[in-house]
Amino acid sequence: MKKYLISAIVLGICGFIWSFGIEPNLLSVRRYKHGLNDFKGLKIVFASDWHIAPWENWRLKIIVKKINEQKPDIIILGGDYVKGHKNTSSMKMEKIAAGLSKLKAKYGVFAVLGNHDWYLNGNKMRQELEAAGITVLENENVRLNIGGKTLYLAGLADDLTRSPDFIRALNKTDMAKTLLITHSPDVFDLIPQEIPLTLAGHTHGGQVAIPFYGPVIVPSKFGRRFAGGEYIENGKRMIIGRGLGTSLLPVRFNCLPEILVLESAAND
Repeated sequence: MKKYLISAIVLGICGFIWSFGIEPNLLSVRRYKHGLNDFKGLKIVFASDWHIAPWENWRLKIIVKKINEQKPDIIILGGDYVKGHKNTSSMKMEKIAAGLSKLKAKYGVFAVLGNHDWYLNGNKMRQELEAAGITVLENENVRLNIGGKTLYLAGLADDLTRSPDFIRALNKTDMAKTLLITHSPDVFDLIPQEIPLTLAGHTHGGQVAIPFYGPVIVPSKFGRRFAGGEYIENGKRMIIGRGLGTSLLPVRFNCLPEILVLESAAND
């Protein structure tokens, strides 16, 4: 009995060290086909839920370097750059933006804001990102000319703290040629059927996922329905990134921080 107790204690200590000290600081790359059939060879990187603490300049640099190593054509940022609900718990917005200014993509870097950005100061976060050369989309869209073909990027306002407006976000777009960006996946059922792909973040994959069970808690009104990964429902497709940082507790288990690389081989 004593032997089993000692083993349990050792496993508990190891699990604590891994979940709080190791896994949250790892970085994985998850790959998907973007399915935008008119854009063979186009590579998009999506990174969300950064949650950068004041002392984590080293982590910001590692993530930016990993994204640039993918040689993306387009970089999309899914919101929540700050950490926590207080200025003292987060790296200053101007420093976060300065780090993100090092991101390089052929057609540009585009972003939406998340609920944590608005808890602190969403207007300032937008100002700093745009000063760093990043286009922020809140119920807005941009038109890109990619090899003579048009692709629209449309960004929704955050679902928790703002008012998503599909009419404004998709104004003057061709929805069949539009990639939609939203911080929260909870708007999925409202997305027009013509949109070929939606990218979302926010849920962090639950941060803690139990083998053979899945995520324990998911911050979504739909529960575990939108934890992370690819969703195809009623002819619509959404990919949810599990994010880069942590919220509430600085813990991850069986839910690696990740960037998403979406591509389509030229000969597909």
